[in-house]
Amino acid sequence: MILKGFEALNKFLEKQRNIVIIGHRNPDGDAMGSTLALCKYYTKKGHNATVVVPNEYPDFLHWLPGSENTFRFDWQNSQSQRAINNSDIIFLLDFNALHRVGSDMQNTLEKYPNDFAMIDHHQQPDDVTYMYSDVEICSTCQMVYQFIEMNNDLHLIDADIATCLYTGIMTDTGSFRFRSTTSKTHRIIADLIDKGAQNDKIHNNVYDANSYNRLLLLGKSLSNLQILPTYKTAYITLTNEEKNRFDFQKGDTEGVVNYALSLKGIVFAAIFIEDSEQNLVKISFRSKGKFSVNQFARNYFEGGGHDNAAGGKSNLSIEETVSKFTSLLPKYKEELNTSYEN
Repeated sequence: MILKGFEALNKFLEKQRNIVIIGHRNPDGDAMGSTLALCKYYTKKGHNATVVVPNEYPDFLHWLPGSENTFRFDWQNSQSQRAINNSDIIFLLDFNALHRVGSDMQNTLEKYPNDFAMIDHHQQPDDVTYMYSDVEICSTCQMVYQFIEMNNDLHLIDADIATCLYTGIMTDTGSFRFRSTTSKTHRIIADLIDKGAQNDKIHNNVYDANSYNRLLLLGKSLSNLQILPTYKTAYITLTNEEKNRFDFQKGDTEGVVNYALSLKGIVFAAIFIEDSEQNLVKISFRSKGKFSVNQFARNYFEGGGHDNAAGGKSNLSIEETVSKFTSLLPKYKEELNTSYEN
């Protein structure tokens, strides 16, 4: 764990401040839950807090409390720039490096004259003035809870904050099934339920709000599934044409890679998705056991994340990207075959 400048940060925030809170590009449940929860917390502390996200986030997260007041940098650029320029400090949540917000927003943040505070659980974070980093914690939302706890402010967590934090912990732990889910995570979840988070409603809003086209897209994704038993690896591809055929919406491929990892005997899974907006191939990696997809993504696909969950990208075609991926597997055959013992 890295806890840098905690007392100085609290002293700086003894006075009313303009605070901007930012999540990563293509925000997921943990990014939205943590930014919205921290925003509501600092608003209750008397600050003027605003959430700015780089771009659109999935429709199944739009119900989160405070979502309606969020600025999108790509769409509401003037409002976002004004909030950033008028802020006294910027919080960076659920990402470890400025490039994770996309080039346009990165250029703005690199010119920012004031300090950054980072709360994040990804490996190898950039150095900023104030930092709370812990790669052992399952989600940034759990870190925000513990950050509030360190400030002796758990009494300020109301039903809205609890709902946001529960959502992020739930989504980043695969509904509490990943190895990073600890007994402390469950104790925090219990407290969030006591404080007003309605666990059944949250689960339904996130996981039981599929469109017809999203289910058809899932079916297409699974029909593209390829298995490489020699390397205990499975992967899925999805082209722009296939996405367009099923009216792809932001978030429709969330969690699809986990289906590949769910196969018996598979320890390494990937999904390759063409992205016409960014003109690249987006990649998600998942693993079981000791095989580090974080290091794999960093080494070969300009990415990173956690040991068992990471992302990357490729400027090659989707066919060339898959060819590159499969050509690397023989190098890791022994590691993959000993990564996870049933």
